[in-house]
Amino acid sequence: MTDIATTPLFGNVNPSNQDATSATRPSAPAAVRRNPTSDKDEFVDFKPKLVEMRPFGIGGQATVNISIATGVAILLLWWLVAKTGSVPHLFLPTPAEVLATATSIFEDGYANATLWEHVSASLTRILSALAIAVGLGIPVGLLMGLNRWAKGILDTPIEFYWPLPPLAYLPLMIIWLGIGETSKIALLTLAMFAPIVLSAQAGVRSLPIERVNAALTLGASRWQLFCEVVLPSALPEILTGIRIAVGVGWGTLVAAELIASTRGIGYMTMSASHFLATDAVFVGIGIIAACAFSFSLAMRLIERALVPWKGKS
Repeated sequence: MTDIATTPLFGNVNPSNQDATSATRPSAPAAVRRNPTSDKDEFVDFKPKLVEMRPFGIGGQATVNISIATGVAILLLWWLVAKTGSVPHLFLPTPAEVLATATSIFEDGYANATLWEHVSASLTRILSALAIAVGLGIPVGLLMGLNRWAKGILDTPIEFYWPLPPLAYLPLMIIWLGIGETSKIALLTLAMFAPIVLSAQAGVRSLPIERVNAALTLGASRWQLFCEVVLPSALPEILTGIRIAVGVGWGTLVAAELIASTRGIGYMTMSASHFLATDAVFVGIGIIAACAFSFSLAMRLIERALVPWKGKS
């Protein structure tokens, strides 16, 4: 009986020839090419060519310098237009005059209140409305993304009122809730509620089904599936929706503080507009923009901490 371990797979293979052949082969990457003259295969050395991948879009390139240069250019254009008198001085004061008015408001206050009283009143309204909108909007949005009955029932009223400007239902807030703080916070909450709901729903519906099937295959329960797969996958969209909602809230602030207010940045701005104090109006707009930018920057930092994988897939 022939020993299989000592019998070569092919009868004409000589181990000594194999060793000699392997010794002559190059260790570097090689390709096999047919020699037309000898009609034999021969090994040809080659060096792989490294190709540098070009980034798509802006990639990881910083845009801070471009943004700063753009801001400086806008200020220079503003100063030039105001100085040349292309626009009447009543409607467009110079940056220096706006800065002087801001200093005066910071030191002496405006409209029977200090600057901090105006800012704190607006921040209280915005933060209260944001807490309510987040506390209600995220669960509702997740439920709409997971349950077709919830989506069918809630989608119609949300999509109906979401495109409406806040001033459209401002009279209803006054009639139903009066002229106190409740109506102001309710108006801001309605303005911020819809973006959070829709973003949470979009985050759930964009979840790849492969992740769900993989988790179920590994034996995950429904609660584990929600906590470990659905919620982390929807979190980037939810945070983006909150950022949008905060911007909408600050844009609605002036309308909210039209309701019998005596404090607030929006109230200060509207009060200045009644007296054609354009420089004070610019100050109010600048304060609202600075607060909104601070909120947006804080949300970006939260996104980096909670969803560091965003944009890197």
